[in-house]
Amino acid sequence: MTVPAKTNPTPKHMLSLVDYSSDEIFSLIEASIKHKHDAKVKGKAYADGLPLQGKVVAIMFSKRSTRTRVATETAVTYLGGHPMFIGAQDIHLGVNEPLRDTSQIISSMVECIMARVNEHEEIKELAHYSSVPVVNALSEDYHPTQILADIQTIHEVFGKEGQSVAESVKGINVAWVGDSNNVLYEMLAAFPKCGINLTIATPSDYPVPSKFLEPALADAKASGATISVGTDPVKAINGADIVVTDTWVSMGHETEKDDRLAQFKGYQITSELIKEGNPSPNWRFMHCLPRKQEEVTDEVFYSDRSIVFQEAENRKWTIIATLEHLLVDVPSKN
Repeated sequence: MTVPAKTNPTPKHMLSLVDYSSDEIFSLIEASIKHKHDAKVKGKAYADGLPLQGKVVAIMFSKRSTRTRVATETAVTYLGGHPMFIGAQDIHLGVNEPLRDTSQIISSMVECIMARVNEHEEIKELAHYSSVPVVNALSEDYHPTQILADIQTIHEVFGKEGQSVAESVKGINVAWVGDSNNVLYEMLAAFPKCGINLTIATPSDYPVPSKFLEPALADAKASGATISVGTDPVKAINGADIVVTDTWVSMGHETEKDDRLAQFKGYQITSELIKEGNPSPNWRFMHCLPRKQEEVTDEVFYSDRSIVFQEAENRKWTIIATLEHLLVDVPSKN
């Protein structure tokens, strides 16, 4: 018996929200909110049958993770699929065989690939040769599923009854205080086009690269949002609705720890810094986690101003919406 070759259309990927319009971002988050409401309020799971029943999603991680792994595995299970975790000890991307070979082989056996990599070129190459959708679970340049969860959290905290996501987040002021890294770059990819204002304070030796900043400035001009870049945490926090930071020493940068801690002196989020900065009366604190003491004090991190755990949970719901979008709304296999 001869099995005919598959004639798959080019799959849609999520490598960064750079590739998504504001309408597409809002649509994903509205779907995420619905799933969360159905599961936690109505007490029911997926309403229209399990779209990933009998299907496998490969979760390929070159770097360790807690939230992304748990969020992805529970999201796949929620949709009826089987999550297959492939860790760094199981497969060394681009080491034992070319990325091209890995992508073609694995994508021939699964419905989707969720990959956490090092260089952003790795996720781009995986997507280029994959016959199924590839989702960036983190690269050195971008972290799209994190920022989807952040926008959902902003909507949940600041939105009013009956407001859409687009209406609730427009004009929100976010202050980024800390490192110039992939989470910030993804914020720059999404926040300006969604009408969210972003004020950035990083040490002078860690500026935002122009390749991330210039497109964001163009998006901000089109949407009416604002972007401000500087080095003073106090100025950044002034008038902020949300104060956000992230790790100063990411995986792969451990040898730079002592130098980084010296460079980031004065950037720790403390009650004193917040008071001096004078944010909005209803300000909230966000962090993508895991966090370290030097980045934010317990007094802020565990306060009633902190929404970090709500933010972390929303990773699950936005990944559900992403998988639904890529595998149900835009099917990749015949």
